[in-house]
Amino acid sequence: MDCHVFSSPSALLSLKFDSFKSFRSLKQLNYTLKCDNTNLNSRTSLRVSQFSVQEPTSEETHDFNSFTSSISPLPDVETASSSSSKNVWINPRSARASQLRLNSYDARYAFLSELAESLNSCPPLEQEVFRILSGLGDMMVEQDAVIILNNMSSTVTATLALKYFQQKLKLTKEVILYNVTLKVFKKNKDLTGAENLFDEMLKRGVKPDKVTFSTIISCARVSSLPEKAVEWFEKMPTHGCEPDDVNYTVMIDAYGRAGNIEMALKLYDRARAEKWRIDAVTFSTLIKIYGMSLNFDGCLNVYEEMKALNIKPNVVVYNTLLDAMGRAKRPWQAKTIYKEMTTNGFEPSWATHAALIRAYGKARYGEDALTIYRQMRKKGMEMNVTLYNTLLSMCADLGLVEEATEIFEDMNESGSCKPDTWTFSSMITVYSCCGKVLQAEAMLNLMKESGFNPNIFVLTSLIQCYGKANLTDDVVRMFDLTMELGITPDDRFCSCLLNVMTQTPKEELGRLIGCVEKANTKLSNFVNGVLLGTADSEVLKKEAKELLGSISNVVKKAYCNCLIDLCVNLDMLEKACELLEVAMGMGIYNDLQMKTSTQWSLHLKSLSLGAALTALHIWMNDLSRALEKGEEFPPMLGINTGHGKHKYSDKGLASVFETHLKELDAPFHEATDKVGWFLTTKVAAVSWLESRRAAEALEAVVAAK
Repeated sequence: MDCHVFSSPSALLSLKFDSFKSFRSLKQLNYTLKCDNTNLNSRTSLRVSQFSVQEPTSEETHDFNSFTSSISPLPDVETASSSSSKNVWINPRSARASQLRLNSYDARYAFLSELAESLNSCPPLEQEVFRILSGLGDMMVEQDAVIILNNMSSTVTATLALKYFQQKLKLTKEVILYNVTLKVFKKNKDLTGAENLFDEMLKRGVKPDKVTFSTIISCARVSSLPEKAVEWFEKMPTHGCEPDDVNYTVMIDAYGRAGNIEMALKLYDRARAEKWRIDAVTFSTLIKIYGMSLNFDGCLNVYEEMKALNIKPNVVVYNTLLDAMGRAKRPWQAKTIYKEMTTNGFEPSWATHAALIRAYGKARYGEDALTIYRQMRKKGMEMNVTLYNTLLSMCADLGLVEEATEIFEDMNESGSCKPDTWTFSSMITVYSCCGKVLQAEAMLNLMKESGFNPNIFVLTSLIQCYGKANLTDDVVRMFDLTMELGITPDDRFCSCLLNVMTQTPKEELGRLIGCVEKANTKLSNFVNGVLLGTADSEVLKKEAKELLGSISNVVKKAYCNCLIDLCVNLDMLEKACELLEVAMGMGIYNDLQMKTSTQWSLHLKSLSLGAALTALHIWMNDLSRALEKGEEFPPMLGINTGHGKHKYSDKGLASVFETHLKELDAPFHEATDKVGWFLTTKVAAVSWLESRRAAEALEAVVAAK
């Protein structure tokens, strides 16, 4: 049947309604057939049109179709023996064939659908709605009302149409009319209106059914009101409606979004046991639930169960899983999931790219994060301040100065994002850790011009910058500014001061000690004891334990690295060894030395240069003692320094150690197949240790003479 655009509802009625005057009975009017001209033997088949009034849930579909498809054959139509009772054959040679097609359900449905569109666009007045519907005349039946309401989108006119049908029809299943009207409220995300209609329904003595509650619950879900969905679900038994597995499945999502994790997981366990059909939306919520509880393995298990049930993940599921892997700091799994997503033909959305930037950025996967960023820019996707700041923070940690500058310029040129305090803080950190004083100061001035005052993070970075450039006067000036602004130095700030001291000439350390005294009295007392040599070994260890026990865990290792570096710089190797032993005893450094039957190894990856050299000194002494005791050495010995250069240095620990090992004439050589490893054999190590012991003995004899 051709579709027409009508200038007015009356025009629609005048053209369409006459086509249905030939209907003489309810059975004829609701003859639910659909033409099928594909039969090669010229047997024209008509099939019942199926459509859903609500969401695709079993009881809703059954409720509507059982109401609209009770039909009997018309003259000249016979049931096809090879098909179901809903498949019939029309004799194409019959004189009435064209008329039967015209009077089919499809034609009637199209007419009523266009009538619904007219009601959607007409003024929301009772008089106007009633005038349009009056054109149906005496031929109107209850099924027509259902079809019209089901195709409406205006809550006001739908409510008026419902009122009209209630007045004009003797309704046998009034609850269905309410259900399709409630669906209109769901389309408009109008939960308040749906609740008011429900109250009216009760006042009229109409008993709600499961479809009623399913529709209101769905309305609450699409309105992002999961608490309301839970409230309506829990009302069902009070109205004599017992939820089925479809209702329960929907509520896994609702309970999860409402924050009732225990109930959501309880229903999920039941769903698995009873083999309920769970949709992708619910799986997405389950992944989010496990992510919120930091059970990231649970996220992956849900994803695998979903695939095992042959439920295809959608973009939302992939994005939720990517976000969870980002928070879990598992960028390698995020890469795998992203690859699977694109392989399965899904186009990454903005949320996909954002989740990947967060995952790669937080894990410091610099190259991967920058690749996703450039893809977003190429596709014309807008960035937000959070994503820009995530990238800039990553660049600050990795020392990617050029990349950070590019991103900052792009942010300024975007027109939609303005730098905030964290933006400027990251940029100042980028320049400060590389000792780029002029650029750091220029960024500080720009920050002030933008209306932001420097915070403790910015001031900490600037002190680091001046210290790296050996500008002690500026370090003191910046410290004084911190105190003037009323900012209390925290553990990170004091750690930065210690780091600056490791780079400062001995003759200027006194000026920095004055800053440390104002920032942290306990720290200054300990540093003075180390520098002046007033504390003996036991007192030093005791004070070190007290100091390290009083600071936050995130800076303990940084404190130890700096204090040990300071001792090494001042040729206090014995004190450095004592500090390292204290740190190892407190679990600040773990598994530095490892022994297996095939290899003894020293792991230095997380240590500063001074701490690494101190650990090497202790390990070599331990090896010498093992040799003296006659312990059996393994076939291989190794030192693991990690690979790559330091993020703010041209040299990595490996390159420095290579030089130092040559100075010691140690037989360790860089492994060609294991980056960052220096290896030697048992024979070479024992020979070297014996020669070293002999040399030390000779030195002792010479010194005694």
